[in-house]
Amino acid sequence: MLLPFNINVNVNGIPCLRSTAVNVTTTEVRFDFNSHRNVGRPFVGLVIVQLAQAIPTGTTGTLPVVFTTENGNPANLTTYDGENVTAADIAGTGVFLVWVNTQSGEVQLLTGTV
Repeated sequence: MLLPFNINVNVNGIPCLRSTAVNVTTTEVRFDFNSHRNVGRPFVGLVIVQLAQAIPTGTTGTLPVVFTTENGNPANLTTYDGENVTAADIAGTGVFLVWVNTQSGEVQLLTGTV
């Protein structure tokens, strides 16, 4: 059966972002990312995130993890019920699946150690 409309879903695959730096302050652990064709555009969906740098040893485990892009907009990485992912939840480098909704500002970790 042919549908009366054409839907192109995931034509270019799942976007992949790789962190370029990790910085620790007294209030957060901030992962920075390079530009991507979806950065700065409205987007709702899955993103594969490679955290290429380990959080430095000795970092306070309760600090929230924040993602930023070169446009400087930070977003807290969260888990269920909007709880912040913390430094203690990220055991090292690796690949994570994240749900992103730029309209609501939601960035939720779907896989990993949390």
